[in-house]
Amino acid sequence: MTVLALVLAAALAILVVGAVARPFLREPAPANDAIDERGELEQRRLSLTEERDRALDALKELEFDHRTGKISDEDYRRLVGPLRRRAAEALRALEPRAEARHASVARPG
Repeated sequence: MTVLALVLAAALAILVVGAVARPFLREPAPANDAIDERGELEQRRLSLTEERDRALDALKELEFDHRTGKISDEDYRRLVGPLRRRAAEALRALEPRAEARHASVARPG
């Protein structure tokens, strides 16, 4: 009877491990594998975010080059203004109020 109990316990353990592992072993079926198209507002927000990031990265690099002496004071002053304007314009356009203004202007009505 002891051997029978061990065999039954082993079989039960294998069944339990299989039942617990089953969800992890099969490939999940996607509900929908199509990529959603971005709306016009989301596309604009993404492009503004990228523009902001590029301008801020350029400012950071310019500041580093100026501090390390690779860029003269005169060149720094000439280059920093347009970069700051680009960053400020992108930041202003990303403000929630600006998005609402752009959406109301873009929407006919």
